[in-house]
Amino acid sequence: MLDSLFDLESLGWDDFFRSSFQSEDRVGCIPGRVVQEHRGSYQIFTERGELWSSLSGRLRHKSSRRDQLPAAGDWVVIRRLYDESSAAIVAVLPRKSQFIRGAAGDKTEAQVIAANIDTVFLMMAVNRDFNLRRIERYLVMACGSGAQPVVVLSKSDLCADAGHKALELETVSMGAPIHVVSVLKETGLGAVRRYFAPGKTVALLGSSGVGKSTLINYLLSEEVQKTQELRRRDGRGRHTTTSRQLMLVPGGGLVLDTPGIRELQLWDERDRPAGPPQEYGRSPGIQRAFGDIESLAEHCRYRDCSHGGEPGCAVQAALATDGLDAERLRSYEKLRKELRYQERRQNKAVEIREKNKWKRLCRSARERAVMKRRG
Repeated sequence: MLDSLFDLESLGWDDFFRSSFQSEDRVGCIPGRVVQEHRGSYQIFTERGELWSSLSGRLRHKSSRRDQLPAAGDWVVIRRLYDESSAAIVAVLPRKSQFIRGAAGDKTEAQVIAANIDTVFLMMAVNRDFNLRRIERYLVMACGSGAQPVVVLSKSDLCADAGHKALELETVSMGAPIHVVSVLKETGLGAVRRYFAPGKTVALLGSSGVGKSTLINYLLSEEVQKTQELRRRDGRGRHTTTSRQLMLVPGGGLVLDTPGIRELQLWDERDRPAGPPQEYGRSPGIQRAFGDIESLAEHCRYRDCSHGGEPGCAVQAALATDGLDAERLRSYEKLRKELRYQERRQNKAVEIREKNKWKRLCRSARERAVMKRRG
């Protein structure tokens, strides 16, 4: 254990987490915040110092889903082990916010990228990374996370029309603040710093090479994260960050760096109990990120309007009068279709988990009955 101690409030501890921690029997346990995970071990900041912890056997057994395990930014309940330098995580406290995506590959499961975040910086470089459709996808996920989305356009020194691109972005940002910055020229950074305050956590999300590590080095006033020069052939940045890590910012606040996201699969952030499916394709993230289209849809003649060829479609009327961009509508329909597919997979996965749960319970009951008769 390191000698340095941490004030929990400066790490984001508040009444929400305090009441959750005290709601159950926590004798002999202390709270801590997950800084990073490394090969099944978790670095945790506590009021007694820094600890490296592993999952308790009970927590590992109870966690039937990947998103139930600790993630960077989580507050956890830990029990100190005998050597006083390590501990076991026995519970994960409820989250105030979480940025979730569908895990890569064929498995239908959620992956928590960041937990208990106050603000999400959705970073995009204005030189060759600028893409309105990509930021719409990020906004869908961010608007459903519970955190405040903020768009940060980086590397403005490499783009002559950065201001024009910021205006383009306003047409799809649905009121999310937009900041154009350049760490090299030190422009626009004052506005970014205002999001950091004691106990407040900001996560940086974006593709590889958009300048997340460079911005973090500026915020921390030292080269904590490695950076690389742009590739000459296409002017793009290179991947440097390899794991999610929470860091304290001088002057107050925390910043969570994340590896560049190559694939961002949508995930319905609503709890999905087994049984009849909920309405597909209408997650809170979709409704907030595309609030303009959702508002238009309320005036359609038919409640289940597909915004295709139905009479009295307010969305098509806005499209005909240039009140709605055709590309934005196509993006909305594409993301809803993707979300509907993912939601059906989620609902099926929940049903399978419930069936397997009852099979295990029935098998256990039969085994106990047999043992009772033999006894």
